Amino acid sequence: MLVTIDHASRVPLAEQIAACVRRQLADGSLRPGERLPAARALARTLDVNVHTVLRAYQLLQAERLLELRPGRGAVVSADAPASRALAVEACRRFVRLARREGLSEGEAVAMVREEFGRERG
Repeated sequence: MLVTIDHASRVPLAEQIAACVRRQLADGSLRPGERLPAARALARTLDVNVHTVLRAYQLLQAERLLELRPGRGAVVSADAPASRALAVEACRRFVRLARREGLSEGEAVAMVREEFGRERG
């Protein structure tokens, strides 16, 4: 698994790590059941604090893309389809863009609802 981060980016490091994992799930280079590197090992490789990696893994767990198993580490969820990883990543990018452009949460949600309405019709 290849994880790259940009220490100069405004995007938090944990989010950058999680985004790399999401992209690899989306493109099929990570598959359900695969283990991710141990948090300490990945932290050393990326020159970040181990808590940063653990935060990334917790984000992915909350998104139901990873399972954190005592003694086994982080494992890609058996029910983590590539499409879910892609949708989560797209959603996070949309929220960052909406914030940057000054949209309120209500305006952003309305845009998504409107788009869902178009897709049904």
